[in-house]
Amino acid sequence: MRHLIARLGLIATALCLPFTAAAQTDAAVPATMKIVVPFGPGASNDAIARAVAPVLARRLGNTVIVENKAGAAGTIGADFVAKGPRDGSVLLLTSSTFVTAAATQSKLPYDPLTAFAPVAMVGNGPMLVAVSAASPIKSAAELVAAARARPGKITYASSGIGSIAHLSSEMISDAAKIQMLHVPYKGAAPALMDMIGGQVDMMVSNYSSLAPQIKGGKVRAIGVTSAQASPAFADLPPMASVAPGFAANIWVSILAPAGTPAALVARLNREIVEIANTPEVRALLEPDGAQPTPYAPAEVAQRIKDDLAAWKQIATDKKIVAE
Repeated sequence: MRHLIARLGLIATALCLPFTAAAQTDAAVPATMKIVVPFGPGASNDAIARAVAPVLARRLGNTVIVENKAGAAGTIGADFVAKGPRDGSVLLLTSSTFVTAAATQSKLPYDPLTAFAPVAMVGNGPMLVAVSAASPIKSAAELVAAARARPGKITYASSGIGSIAHLSSEMISDAAKIQMLHVPYKGAAPALMDMIGGQVDMMVSNYSSLAPQIKGGKVRAIGVTSAQASPAFADLPPMASVAPGFAANIWVSILAPAGTPAALVARLNREIVEIANTPEVRALLEPDGAQPTPYAPAEVAQRIKDDLAAWKQIATDKKIVAE
């Protein structure tokens, strides 16, 4: 009798499996979804969101719109989503700024680790370390040698205090055991112009911001911030070759408010991972050397946690507080 009951139990379980799988696959989606970009129109994150939205809408059979909510290094838009409905109708498309802001701002209106349900990582890639084409520094090794020869005299520009360029440069200094002087600017564009003009020695930035000046012969890239050599920039060494242990990739991810149903998060993850590999989205990622990153939601959550810990450590050690 026990064997018969056990067999009947197995049959019942097997019969239930298709219904369970179907329920997970067919997680209900809202008729209208909003992807919030916490930066202004025209930025790279905005372009990615506007490429993702129509494809996601076609796949889900609903309407997906993009809304910009800029300000406070992305925290205004992030807070809007954190406090939004838990039904998948409001999502956040954000970048590594999400964690650098959390690491350097003394007070946030949300907890970056508990207020969100990470959904998917769209792309992930390195930044570049660059100098003026007129600079006598021609390689990553020469940059470190110059900084060691003149402690505190080699200057680096950033788009502002607490920016990822600022934190990355300080991380390079620590890993290479050198001292460089930070010169903050209000944005990457004026920082780049002063580097070209020789007012500062180097800067860390994404390729898209540097590309016109690199192609125009005014800027020289000397390294990538990824831990290993990047296939997109095969001629550039990783900065880890002169700054052991250093790595600082940037990413673009989609998050939902905490409490969004797990089945819906899983469905959105599957859709977005596939969308990231479409020609429309790859065309926006590849110029920066970024690649689609098929992380599961738990892997996105772990990446955010790990990055936040790393940025917070450097911010604490250097007493960096965002303006």
